[in-house]
Amino acid sequence: MSDEEWKLDPAPLDERDRRDSGWERRLVTRLAESALEEQRRARRWGIFFKLLFFGYLVAVLVLVSVPEWKSSSLTPGEHTALVKLEGVIAPDSDASADNIVTGLRHAFEAKHSKAVILRINSPGGSPVQSDYINREIRRLRKKYPDKPLYAVVSDMCASGGYYVAAAADRIFVNPNSLIGSIGVRMDGFGFVEAIRKLGIERRLLTAGEHKALLDPFLPEKPEEVAHVRRLLERIHREFIDTVKAGRGDRLKDDPELFSGLIWTGRQAVELGLADDFGSTSQVAREIVKAEDIVDYTPTEDVFSKLADRLGASMAKALVFLIRSQERVTLE
Repeated sequence: MSDEEWKLDPAPLDERDRRDSGWERRLVTRLAESALEEQRRARRWGIFFKLLFFGYLVAVLVLVSVPEWKSSSLTPGEHTALVKLEGVIAPDSDASADNIVTGLRHAFEAKHSKAVILRINSPGGSPVQSDYINREIRRLRKKYPDKPLYAVVSDMCASGGYYVAAAADRIFVNPNSLIGSIGVRMDGFGFVEAIRKLGIERRLLTAGEHKALLDPFLPEKPEEVAHVRRLLERIHREFIDTVKAGRGDRLKDDPELFSGLIWTGRQAVELGLADDFGSTSQVAREIVKAEDIVDYTPTEDVFSKLADRLGASMAKALVFLIRSQERVTLE
């Protein structure tokens, strides 16, 4: 086709232009749309994290301004304060002295609590932890003479559990509760004959004549056994004195009372180890005359729960954001 003919027929030029420029427009359009979508996604995530941080900040400020965040702050009227002692009394357990004492202090300090109920379901545990709780109960009772503390036993209140209960103004039980076990024990095993039959040689180096006291792989020494028995008797005597100081003339003169035996709730009332029958709600309703019960038992604090949950949520959101960015890059 000559130049003259090409100029007179514009159709081939338009078609060629459309072919040449169409893919460029499409590419530019796709790039622009991708950039806009990425900006929208980044803006949405930015708003989400700002809101999340704002909510976290508000929660922290609320918790800082209300350090004693507990249910009592939501209970304006008179109520019965409750602290639960459940399980083995030990330093690292829920029934540790730190936990129980903290709950008792909050319960006594609450303005609208008429009385405190210590609900016990424990087989005992550490005599040291039990003594800490007993002493704190006596101190709080003296500090707040118009606010009585009642111990309410559910299934069991034995050994260290009863050591704690003895400090209460009154002890309420169920007829079928198990009460008592006022004694001290130390457990162990002896493997002397076992290792002899197995041909095992015991190698032990010590500095101090009795450093290997009651070693289960060595024969017992009479003087060491006598020493340990004296220790147990001293602790037992402390236990007995504590119970007598708490229960006073209510205790019956029974030679087996401090023998380590355990009694039913009905027998405990007859022996003076307990005062009457009653449940937590019954004592609150009929004795305290404040039927509303507020639980002051220490649990995981609100701040820790909130931090854990927000931390987990933020971690999930971050992972999701990273994966989303990876998908955008791959596309």
